[in-house]
Amino acid sequence: MVLEEGARSCLLRFRQRLEQDIKPPYLMDHMISDGVMTIDEEEKVRRQLTRKDQATALLELLLRKDNSAYISFYNALVKEAYDDLANLLHDDLPRNSPVVYNNGCDSFTSYVQVVLSEGGVPQRPVVFVSRTELANRIREKLYLLRNEPGWITVFGMAGSGKSVLAAEAVRHQGLVEECFPDGVHWFSIGQLDKPDLLVKIQALCFRLEQSMEPQSLHRPPNSLDEAKERLRFLMLRRYPRSLLILDDIWDTTVLKAFDIHCRILLTTRNRSLTDSVSGAKHEVGVESGLDESKALEILALYTNNKPHRLPEEARSIVRECKGSPLVVSLIGALLKEKPDRWHYYLHQLQRKQFKRIRKSSSYDYDALDQAMSASIEVLPEEHRELYRDLTVIEKDIKIPAKVLSILWDKEQEEVEDILEDFVNKSLLFMDSHHKPYLYYLHDLQLDFLVEQNRTQLESLHTKVVRQYQQHYKDAPPTSGDEECLYWIRFLTYHMAKANLCQELYSLMFSLDWVSIKAKIMSPAHLINDYVEYGPILDKENSEVRSQFQEFLSLNGHQLEQRPFPDVVQLALSQPQNSEVYRQALQQARELASTGKLYFDWLNKNSVESLSRLVIHPHQGSIYSACFSHNGAKIASCGASKTLKVFKSTSGEKLIEIQAHDDEVLCCAFSPDDRLLATCSSDRKVKVWNVERAMLLRVFEEEHEEQVNHCEFTNTTQRLLLATCSNDKILNVKLWNLNKRSSQNTMFGHFEAVNHCCFSPDDTYVSTSSDDGTVKLFQVSSANEWKTINVRNMCTENSEDVIVKCSTWTADGKRIICAARNAVLVLDVETSDLLLEIRTSRLSMVQYCHACPTSNLLAIAFSNYAVELWDLEANKKMADCSGHLSWVQRVQFSPDGSQLLSCSDDQTVRLWETNKVHTSSAVCLKRDSDLLLSEEEIIVSAADNCNRLQVRECRTGSVLFQSEEKPSRIRCTSMCRQPFAVALGQEDGTVQVLGLPSGEVLATLLGHTKTVLHCRFCQKGQTLITSSEDTTIRVWKWQSGECRVLQGHKEQIRCFSLLSNSPPDSRLLSWSFDGTVKVWDVGSGEKLQDIDAHRGAILSCHVSPDGRLFATTSADKTAKLWLCESWQCVHTLSGHQDCARSCRFSWDGRYLATGDDRGEIRLWCVKEGSLLKICSREGKDGMDSLHGGWVTDLHFSPDNSLLVSTGGYIKWWSVERGEALQTFYPTGSALKKIHVSSDFSTFVTIDNIGILYVLQRIG
Repeated sequence: MVLEEGARSCLLRFRQRLEQDIKPPYLMDHMISDGVMTIDEEEKVRRQLTRKDQATALLELLLRKDNSAYISFYNALVKEAYDDLANLLHDDLPRNSPVVYNNGCDSFTSYVQVVLSEGGVPQRPVVFVSRTELANRIREKLYLLRNEPGWITVFGMAGSGKSVLAAEAVRHQGLVEECFPDGVHWFSIGQLDKPDLLVKIQALCFRLEQSMEPQSLHRPPNSLDEAKERLRFLMLRRYPRSLLILDDIWDTTVLKAFDIHCRILLTTRNRSLTDSVSGAKHEVGVESGLDESKALEILALYTNNKPHRLPEEARSIVRECKGSPLVVSLIGALLKEKPDRWHYYLHQLQRKQFKRIRKSSSYDYDALDQAMSASIEVLPEEHRELYRDLTVIEKDIKIPAKVLSILWDKEQEEVEDILEDFVNKSLLFMDSHHKPYLYYLHDLQLDFLVEQNRTQLESLHTKVVRQYQQHYKDAPPTSGDEECLYWIRFLTYHMAKANLCQELYSLMFSLDWVSIKAKIMSPAHLINDYVEYGPILDKENSEVRSQFQEFLSLNGHQLEQRPFPDVVQLALSQPQNSEVYRQALQQARELASTGKLYFDWLNKNSVESLSRLVIHPHQGSIYSACFSHNGAKIASCGASKTLKVFKSTSGEKLIEIQAHDDEVLCCAFSPDDRLLATCSSDRKVKVWNVERAMLLRVFEEEHEEQVNHCEFTNTTQRLLLATCSNDKILNVKLWNLNKRSSQNTMFGHFEAVNHCCFSPDDTYVSTSSDDGTVKLFQVSSANEWKTINVRNMCTENSEDVIVKCSTWTADGKRIICAARNAVLVLDVETSDLLLEIRTSRLSMVQYCHACPTSNLLAIAFSNYAVELWDLEANKKMADCSGHLSWVQRVQFSPDGSQLLSCSDDQTVRLWETNKVHTSSAVCLKRDSDLLLSEEEIIVSAADNCNRLQVRECRTGSVLFQSEEKPSRIRCTSMCRQPFAVALGQEDGTVQVLGLPSGEVLATLLGHTKTVLHCRFCQKGQTLITSSEDTTIRVWKWQSGECRVLQGHKEQIRCFSLLSNSPPDSRLLSWSFDGTVKVWDVGSGEKLQDIDAHRGAILSCHVSPDGRLFATTSADKTAKLWLCESWQCVHTLSGHQDCARSCRFSWDGRYLATGDDRGEIRLWCVKEGSLLKICSREGKDGMDSLHGGWVTDLHFSPDNSLLVSTGGYIKWWSVERGEALQTFYPTGSALKKIHVSSDFSTFVTIDNIGILYVLQRIG
């Protein structure tokens, strides 16, 4: 069915008028509900950038549809109060059409106007904006009074527009004719005493008697009872089907005078008034505020303007008063007289100068403060005092009754009754969707209270704190319910407002408080407290405030984990001069006396943390993070498909958007920070409104491959968005946000383009590509200006050069690009290479960014590092270490004071550029050996410069440091007698060095591939080594004599002597070939060849008594073997991933096995049965249960405890299989842990080279 010609002609005739005025999104909601429009059609209309373009698209769509769509469009106009436009379409409504709504202007005739005028119903205000939905809801209730008397209560707070809505509801011909043909009588009440009420009713009776015969007239009633009877007679006998509207009722005694069994509509602030009268009762609540569009329409009408042409202050006024019809009308009336005072009235509203906002045409109160005050004055004196206490509530905060029960020192049930009274009187609002109910004030009510009680604010906040202290004198709340959340969140706020500085110091300089609030709220809220109340705290001790803030900033990502970590153990990693550490040590000692485990990091002072803040915003790799241009916000995105925005000071999350259907590869702020652009592997580019977290624009049809990067111009003068993709040809585009398609496509690259970047003055855009070039395009014309061939500047394997990114120096004269393991600084005019910064071959440059205010350059590497370089001095200025995986992006803040970096390790780190520096700290490799005694702890390991380091761990002193070795050191072993160290290298060389001199005692040649393990035995006379070349060599190293043990088919990562007793010279070796072999070390004879597993053997351990050994494998099983018969006695199945490690208990009763999922299993050796599964609770959904593979296990001497390593170190109860303590290293991926014989000292090295010496406390 097509659209009737008359309707089509009507749409075309009034098209221009419709396009100018309608707001399509509101109308389309109704049309979708009517089923005449699809979601896809709506989306196509919404894609138009401007309102007028959307209106044009909607009308185009209508012209292609049928009669039902025209009718639905007409009804939508009526519902959205476009009465004048609906009138234009009314005459051409298709015949035989469904029921349509009457619009406001056409819904009553001159007859109805006369009825309402005679009844005293007020005319519409001079400035009127229809609230059709609310008016219709009142009409629905009024229709219920068609056949029986009753009460309709229209309730809401002061200034919400109740009276205007009541008058508008009866301005409807069908309603008046069907339900109230005898008339509608308006009666304004207000706050009256009995004599005034009597006069009012006398006047009403006189009005009702005007149509009666003269002989029927009575004298005026002399009392309220007589007046009530007279009114009853008139309403029931003379006007039985009339409506009495009582406007602005305050008191039940007044209402009882009208309890005469007739039809009554009343407006009031007190919802519960009709509880005191008889009859059927219905109610309609009026929202306290208009939506933004309606409020702006009022201001536009007052100022003779169009809503979209109003100044920005208009929206600010609406937001400030939450759309209050009273305030908007008051200010609109003032602006009508003084149209240049937008800023002035906004300022008065912000300063709560309500007395300056006066004068409203027909409202009973001259100013907003009088309207508010009138509501409070009707409360009983006691309740007025209680209501005043609400002054201390923060804006937009909802509180449970239990908080006020503590504040008022009353039973909760009594408090709930008082609050219900406040709600009924529209002095308070209740969130009934939440159980228990939550209560809150409208902003205007709160502003009024603050203004009224300004001189008492300090004492009111003090009362809150004192009541809290009295109620929770034994311990703070920790339940996590709404009441607990309120105190934990706002106690510091109340203390600061009460000027209770000492209490604030005691609370915020307490590790207990940090633990409670971080667990219940989040570390970001705590960091916000230290930032916000820093000026107060610094008066007491700025150093301590800084210590607590730093502790939270650097450990916030740990404190967001569940299960919640032990804050005392985390704090023990703080510097020894820190107040945080001092409190933690004191608590740890006290708790250790009760049997709890705590560990002090003895050598922590040798490690320096340079990060200012660590944030864990996403699950999965973070591919992009960027500062807003004012530096206050950071946006991030990545593999989680989400976009997040958070505060740069604390990491507090502000926005979270499920942005794309695939990984989000880049995000970028517009120059004014109002917009955010994102691009994704889903081939779409999206633009978001930051403040409203709303999608504004989707570009999805032009890029055919993943979009790698997006970036806005640097200024708003001509706002453009650049994007680049993996497309082969059409891979760089410029977008004007006002257009649906790209403005320009840059041609020139024929391979994927990884990055695009505007020059500082927006004249050029640079592009970096897989084709080995950087191209510069003119933004104005989209023509290529020049090509810089980076591939030709790379000397090695130049055919495979990928340019990752480019960045411009602040002056726009140099462009810097990243390719392979180098950063190249180029002259823009000449394309000459000015400087090359090159790193090792093992690390690739992922990204670089030039500081906008200095000569600094930040470089991100695949080896987890971030470096800062001075381009003028060609000198590295800082190492920013801390990331645990590839660093994907770096960016300076606009003022250059901060640097952010994001990584595959799921974190964003912030650094202060003036505090980071080059580090002198040595990074050790994880393959290490240890000599541990009561007097000393000596470790040997290679460092990041491939030098062998031998160090005393407690003092940090270097006993020996070799020269840099030409081949990578892969393993090391020490012995005391003689005091020597052996090292194995990638080229197969083995050396023995005397300590502490470093004299080369032996160079042992024979292995043809990497030496993977070495160990001294037989009192240091023999050295055994294993290699990737599948052999084991037994060296009499002092003489050079060597015996080769051959038989394995794949690399041998480790071996073990079956016994440390001298007569037993048997050696156990295992390999990736799945076999275990037994050798006689003395003769070199192979004693046994065991085909043990179907997969690679990953670990093996011999029981302390030498009777059994255990193996674990990539085939996910562990096996127990008898050393006498070499038979497998038990196969232990159940691991879901590679079984990586194993260890017998000292009594031989238990075996612990760990796998690559982070799971640890405890087995009964005798039965081969499973006893416990440890590590059931995980760090998070994306992580393994132990933060990584379980790589090492050790039992305590009494077999009651177990320590394990993975991503972190955990101690377990063997009996219960429960974690007792966790130590989180700075890095991760621990390979092994050295444990003292008394189970009190633990030494390990993480993947970023930090050495940990942990000592059990107590």
